[in-house]
Amino acid sequence: MPLGAAFACVIAALTIVPRGIEAEALLTAQDDPVRLADLALDRSFNADVARREIEAALKASDADLAQSFLDLARDRKVPVDPALVARVEDANSSAAAAKRAASSFAQGFIVGEPQDFVGLAGTALGDLFVFGDIRDAVREGSRMAAGEPADELVLGLAGVGIALTAGTYATLGAGAPARVGLSVLKAARKTGRMTTQMSAYLNRTMREIVDWTALRRAVSNVSITEPALAARGVREAVKVEKSRDLVRMVGEVGRIQNKAGTQAALDGLKIAQGPRDVARIARLADVKGNRTRAILKMFGRGALFLAASAFNLAWWILWAVLTVLGFVVALKRTCERATERYCERRRARRLRAIERHAAMTARA
Repeated sequence: MPLGAAFACVIAALTIVPRGIEAEALLTAQDDPVRLADLALDRSFNADVARREIEAALKASDADLAQSFLDLARDRKVPVDPALVARVEDANSSAAAAKRAASSFAQGFIVGEPQDFVGLAGTALGDLFVFGDIRDAVREGSRMAAGEPADELVLGLAGVGIALTAGTYATLGAGAPARVGLSVLKAARKTGRMTTQMSAYLNRTMREIVDWTALRRAVSNVSITEPALAARGVREAVKVEKSRDLVRMVGEVGRIQNKAGTQAALDGLKIAQGPRDVARIARLADVKGNRTRAILKMFGRGALFLAASAFNLAWWILWAVLTVLGFVVALKRTCERATERYCERRRARRLRAIERHAAMTARA
């Protein structure tokens, strides 16, 4: 029975112990998004996945995502078909990029809805010269005044943007990452790439740092042709001293954009539920760079947080330990039983030898 129990523990350990080791690694890395992403990639990223994701990105005309997956494959030494590599390089060639850049920059500058770095450059340029924020403030304010549906969050972010732009000039560009991050945040809101949790957090924040009565009054009587008047009125409605937490978060968004690209920043905002998530994505972008977007596409929030609960992982570790302990105990008992049997046989042989010797002595 002890030997049978030892074999049973070995069979169970073949399944349980690897899971326990994996669970221990995940629990150790639960506060490190870079390590979590690496563990997830170790489990599921291979040549077939790389090929499938690159082809899907090219089919969707998303050359940036295709390049991100190609860079990830190269970083992890995963082979990619040379023909597929050539397709990605063609999609990101100078001619193709220039063709996309012209319309993208105009869309970002005029409409304020960027889809890539060039579009964000247009948006950021418009925002840096206050045009973009005033455009958004006047547009949403006019809708509000006319009784039409208006996005108060975009209006509030535009007001903060105007105040932040003044700070950027005052600090000679030191606030530029936050300024760019705010542009990305507005773009995510306007294009529907923001989670409801993030929207709720921003709405709560806006209620604390924006005087809505003053802001509505400021944008109701101005037009985009009077930027100085609009900027002055909107800036006075923002309580700059209460906006530190928001500025810190948009600075993290700007960091993501700088390290991983505009699309990665927008994709990050599609899964981020608050400042904590944004900070984790920024840490991931610092290390993974352009590969961040591919990682977020594959794993979503699983690249930032444990996919399984810590309780379940702890149970796997416990079962792994119990399985190993059960094997050791069963093996120990097997050795003890074998030793006992051996000693019993030796005693029996010795007793028989003594009895034979006694019998021989008696006959003599």
